[in-house]
Amino acid sequence: MTITNHDVLAGQFVASPALAADLQTVLVGLLELQNQAKQAHWTLVGPNFRSTHLELDELVDAARDYADSVAERMRALESVPDGRTGTIATTTSLEAFPAGEIGVERAVAVIADRILGVVNAIRALHDEVDEQDPTSADILHTILEGLEKQRWMFTAQLRHVS
Repeated sequence: MTITNHDVLAGQFVASPALAADLQTVLVGLLELQNQAKQAHWTLVGPNFRSTHLELDELVDAARDYADSVAERMRALESVPDGRTGTIATTTSLEAFPAGEIGVERAVAVIADRILGVVNAIRALHDEVDEQDPTSADILHTILEGLEKQRWMFTAQLRHVS
């Protein structure tokens, strides 16, 4: 007896094209955020270098883990994630990271802006994802919680007590 893909997938929830596209959007945002945070990590200069350098690595690790969760969820739903550099470059909604060395304060502001861009993109598609697949929406909740905490920690460095 030959087992077909149809046999294997019988009764399984499979992502609709819209759900797959939404998860792909999240994946691209997270991968681009990871890349930009690592670029900031490498090119950072100025006061508070060490603590910001380490904080950027924490963001890189978190974004990588979140991206992996999204990509693996896509595979569990029989969708194919595309994390290739060309795909990221042509489909990201995030602005490019500045070239050259970057001062700590500017780097923190840029990274906080990029985190917000990913958070806003996730919030924009959350309800559509939740309607189709509450489990994927739960993953998005975890990502939102983590990224919003990261953003708070970055932006706290820019604030001053009045």
